[in-house]
Amino acid sequence: MLGFAAAGLLAYAADLALFTYLRGPAGLEPLTAKALSFVAGCSVAYAGNALGTYRHTRPKGLKPYAVFFAVNIAGAFVQLLCLTVSHYGLGLTSQRADTVSGAGIGMALATVLRFWGTRTLVFRTGARVGSWTDEGRVGSWTG
Repeated sequence: MLGFAAAGLLAYAADLALFTYLRGPAGLEPLTAKALSFVAGCSVAYAGNALGTYRHTRPKGLKPYAVFFAVNIAGAFVQLLCLTVSHYGLGLTSQRADTVSGAGIGMALATVLRFWGTRTLVFRTGARVGSWTDEGRVGSWTG
């Protein structure tokens, strides 16, 4: 879990730095800047997880990255949903309420989703249920 958190922090730093640059000196519109920084952050997080946290799984091709990207989009959706419910549904419209719901509660729930999705759907570890191999050892039954 520590490796996942470290990769996430690096990804967050890359996302924030690129967004700040694209909005400031580069002069891009907010949504364009955020979309580009989000893709960069996802790429950094994927590389950090693939080369660090889950280096023993060795995913191949673009499919694992595409699934990883989809899991991260789902996490972003969770954050936006929390913000939407709080701001528009509950009428909690202060900047503090928006921060707590989007960057606090939303980020916590999104992190749980991202951890589960990354571990379960992208970087699968061990054997699948019902298989005859367990991490390369023939003859053990995991089902």
